[in-house]
Amino acid sequence: MFLVPDRRSLRRLGPDLALVLTGLPLTLLAVLVLVPLTAVSAVFAILWIGVLLLPLALTLGSWFAGRDRGRLRRWGLEVSAPRYRPTGSGAAGLARRAADARRWLDLGFEGLIALPLRVLTASLTLAWALAALGGLTHWAWGRLLPPAVWEVPGQWALALVTGLVLLLSFPSGVHLLARIDAAVTASALGGAAPGSRMPGLDGAPGRGAPGPAASLPRLRESAWSRMTIAFLAFVLLVVGWPVITVVYEVHPAPAMLVTAAAGAAALLGARWPWAGLALSALAALATMLLTASGQAVAPWPWPVTALLAHCLSLAVLAIFHRWYWALSAWSAGATLTLAALLVTDPATMPDGTLRAVMTNGVVLVAISGGVVLLGLTVRQWLLARGQAEQAQTLSAEEMRRRLELEERGRIARELHDVVAHSMSVITVQAGTAPYRLTHLDAETASEFEDIAASARQALGEMRSLLTILRSDDSVAEVPMPGLAQIEELLVASRSAGATITAELETPEVPPTIGLTAYRVVQEGLSNALRHARGATISVHVAAVEGALEITVRNDAPPPAQGQPGPIPGAGLGLAGLRERVAALGGTVVSGASPGGGFALRARVPLVGPLPR
Repeated sequence: MFLVPDRRSLRRLGPDLALVLTGLPLTLLAVLVLVPLTAVSAVFAILWIGVLLLPLALTLGSWFAGRDRGRLRRWGLEVSAPRYRPTGSGAAGLARRAADARRWLDLGFEGLIALPLRVLTASLTLAWALAALGGLTHWAWGRLLPPAVWEVPGQWALALVTGLVLLLSFPSGVHLLARIDAAVTASALGGAAPGSRMPGLDGAPGRGAPGPAASLPRLRESAWSRMTIAFLAFVLLVVGWPVITVVYEVHPAPAMLVTAAAGAAALLGARWPWAGLALSALAALATMLLTASGQAVAPWPWPVTALLAHCLSLAVLAIFHRWYWALSAWSAGATLTLAALLVTDPATMPDGTLRAVMTNGVVLVAISGGVVLLGLTVRQWLLARGQAEQAQTLSAEEMRRRLELEERGRIARELHDVVAHSMSVITVQAGTAPYRLTHLDAETASEFEDIAASARQALGEMRSLLTILRSDDSVAEVPMPGLAQIEELLVASRSAGATITAELETPEVPPTIGLTAYRVVQEGLSNALRHARGATISVHVAAVEGALEITVRNDAPPPAQGQPGPIPGAGLGLAGLRERVAALGGTVVSGASPGGGFALRARVPLVGPLPR
């Protein structure tokens, strides 16, 4: 609950306070440095001194923005790394720095937006803490108040309850303020990194599930657009508020509300078109009602500032959303103008006619219509540019895939030269030995035939792998051995003189699991034939409790009598096998068994997600 702090909210209190309270001193320093430096560079731009100071102001703005990004990372929110334009030396380098939109966004945020944000969050945090402390200690300082105050019945209990409520809700309140600070700061400084999310009261780190990487140029463009809209809305508020208050003799409070609502409509319309459309129409209607008393001395029903705010909302809707949103907003403005024309009494006008109202309405319809057409044109240009960028990205991806296929083809050729040719020679020599060597007995000829069969099988699998490397096909599209081929593997091993007992079950399993089981048995038999010549080998494959269990065990080898010793291996077989089985969520256990033998056991789940 919001009023009951727990261990997790208390654990977040330290990072939240560090984010909120350290932001204000940093922002004050940034404003004291950046605002005068930017103003001096603008004033002395004509003397070329400002041209030299402006890149310095942009660099310092980026430095302060980097400190804010670091604060967010320490708090737990990973912010996308900024990508600035490369700069060089001399005048060209200064020009590139001054033309970098990302640096201007950093300067605008650190010099203008961050100060009111940090003042608000820090002051609310301090006020919350002081109010809680004051309520809990009211018994100590309450008598310092005038008697008419501290003698009020029940004030002690009320102050104590208020202080206790504020104290209990302090961790959640500070976390809310920290999230507001982080949301605004991260949005202005490049956005949260892909897959990152804000840490919550559960103490979870600010990392989410991996997601696709965001396009930095598109993000920079959106941030620049939002900054521009916010700046224009602020200018309209600063200009429109006094104009409506003074010219139309409207009370300052409602004048501020309607002008602020008109500017906020453009900001909301950038993301939520329905909200921007509705708020723009309501603001326009409220402005007409408030300024109706001054229609005889100033333009009505659309004051100039209201007309500009309406056009700003139309431009935002036309650029960021489908055409019917802008057309609906334009129609709403035209409808309000027609309604004002119908309800206005001509006798109230200076010349006794509605000429001024009609002129104002025609100006509104014409200018706003032109803004809509211009905005739709800009939208189409942006869409065309985005499609061109997408086509370039697809072309680059196809080029990457082509280079990858060429590299895979080169690897396939190398493997073919190194391995496949040698295996072909072994196959031919072993297969033709009974015909070339006429003195061979039947047992030796059978041995050569088994060697040729094993070489042909290995050559076939090698060619399958080469096919994968030389094409864009996946492993599933190339015939690979499975559970049904384990018996053939056992026959080939028995022909080499091994004594093998087998208990095989061949349930219906996905091809990936079948191939993995085949490789486990193949690796176990290879190890036994290399390291334990003459030992009895047992193979067991069965489905047990939702998993496929594969066991290859050999007894202790008999004493060597004139036979070659164990064949050394590279030690990569079992490592690769563990990786293959682990990819399917299974386990591999290998080691010595009682009696001096060796056992290889693998367990592969038959349920759950499988790799594609």
